[in-house]
Amino acid sequence: MSEASTEETAHTAGEIRTIALAVIAGIFFGGVATGVAFPTLPLLDEKLVISAVMLSFILSANRIARLLMNTPAGTIIDRYGARKPMIFGLFTQALAPFGYILGLNAPATILGSVPGLGEVSLPGLVFVLSRLFWGVGSAFVFIGAFATITYVTTADNRGRWIGYMRGGQSLGFPTGLIVGGVLTDLATMETAFLAAGVLALIAGTIATLVLPNVHSGTDTRSTGLRELPSLLTGRPTVLLIGFGNFTVQFLWGGIVLSTLARYANVYDLEIALLGAAGVSGVVMAVGVLTSGATTLGTSWISDRMNDRTLLTVPAFLSMAAGFLLIGSVPTIEALLVAIALVGGGMGVAAPALMAILGDLTPGDELGRMGSVYNVMGDIGLSLGPLVAIPAVDNWFGYQWTYVLCAALVTSCLLVVSAPLLRNPDVSTTGVVEAD
Repeated sequence: MSEASTEETAHTAGEIRTIALAVIAGIFFGGVATGVAFPTLPLLDEKLVISAVMLSFILSANRIARLLMNTPAGTIIDRYGARKPMIFGLFTQALAPFGYILGLNAPATILGSVPGLGEVSLPGLVFVLSRLFWGVGSAFVFIGAFATITYVTTADNRGRWIGYMRGGQSLGFPTGLIVGGVLTDLATMETAFLAAGVLALIAGTIATLVLPNVHSGTDTRSTGLRELPSLLTGRPTVLLIGFGNFTVQFLWGGIVLSTLARYANVYDLEIALLGAAGVSGVVMAVGVLTSGATTLGTSWISDRMNDRTLLTVPAFLSMAAGFLLIGSVPTIEALLVAIALVGGGMGVAAPALMAILGDLTPGDELGRMGSVYNVMGDIGLSLGPLVAIPAVDNWFGYQWTYVLCAALVTSCLLVVSAPLLRNPDVSTTGVVEAD
C-alpha cells in the first residue's frame, strides 16, 4: 500500500475541497465554543468553593475523559465511518457550556472531602461532569476530522489540507478566547458560557447538514487503552510522533492555558481596561492566531518537501525561545512576543506531525492510529493542568516552571526530530506498509 488509502484516487480536487471545508467548518465553531469558556475557568476556585487542586482536576477532566474515549472512538470510526460519530461528538460537546451555567447557579453545598482533592462542592461536581461530557464529544470530533481529511487526500496534498484543518481549529479558538475574556469582564461568566453553548450547537448543526460520509468503514477489530502497547509494537515511528504531540499539548494546552491568567494577575499585567481574565484571553488569542497563521502559511511547504520532519526543527526551537522569554521578562510586551513564538512553533510542528502520521497510516487504520496520536496528546493535556498550578504556586515558581518547559520542548529535537529525519520511511513519497 503506497498511500493512506487505496481509494484516494477516486476523489477529485473539487470533492476533496468540499469534504475538507465541511470538516473545517465544524471544528472552527467547535474551537470558538472551546475558547469562549477557557479564560474564565482558571479563576473559579473561590466561586465554586473548591481547592486549587480541585480546580486543576476540573481543568483536566475533559482531557481525562477524551484520553479514555480516544481508542473506542477510533475503533468506531474505522468500523462505521466518521460522519455520525463526528455529529454525535459535536452535539455532546454542546452540553458542557450549559452545564457550566448550571454549576455557577448551584447552591454552594459541600458534598464531602476526597483525599488529594480536598472538599468537593455541588458546583464543583457539576463542572466536573460538564467537562467530562466535553471530553467524550471531542474524542469523536478530533479523530473523525483527522480520519476524514487523511482518507480523501494523498501524500501530495495532505499537508496542505491537514494544515487548513488545524488552521481552522486554531483560528476558531482565539476568536472564542477574545469573546470569552471580554464577555466575562464586561458582562458575566454566564453570558460567556451561554455564547459557548450556542456556538457549539451551531457546529453540530453545520456538520449534520453538510458533512458527507467518505467511507462506510469495514474494520471489525477493537482497540482499547490496554491494547495500545501491542498496537505500537513494530510502529516506533508512531510513538515518536505521539511524543511530539504529547509535548506540544502538555506545554500549550496544559501549562500555558492553565497558568496565564494567574501569571497576569501575579505580575499585574494589564491591557487597557482589561484585568487578568481579559489579558489572558487576548494574549492566548495572539498565540493561537500566530499558530493558525503559521499553520496556513507553511502547510503548502510541507507538501513540497521530501521530508516534513525538517519543519519540526525551527518549530521546537521557536517554542523553547518563547518559554525562556516568559520566564525571564514578566512584562506585557515580552509576554505577547513570547506567546507568539510559542504559538508559531506549535502551528508548524502540530500539522507536520499529523501529516507524517497520515502518510504512514493505511486507510483502514486511520481511526486507531489517530486515536494513538490523540491519546499521547491527551496525556499531556491531562497532566499539564494537574501540575501547572502547583508548579507555579508551590514547587518552582513562574520563572523556573517556564525554563523547564523550554528544556522539555528542546528535548524533542533529539527524541522526535533526529530519529524521524534518519528514518527513510518518513517522507512524502514513501510510506510504510500495513502490518
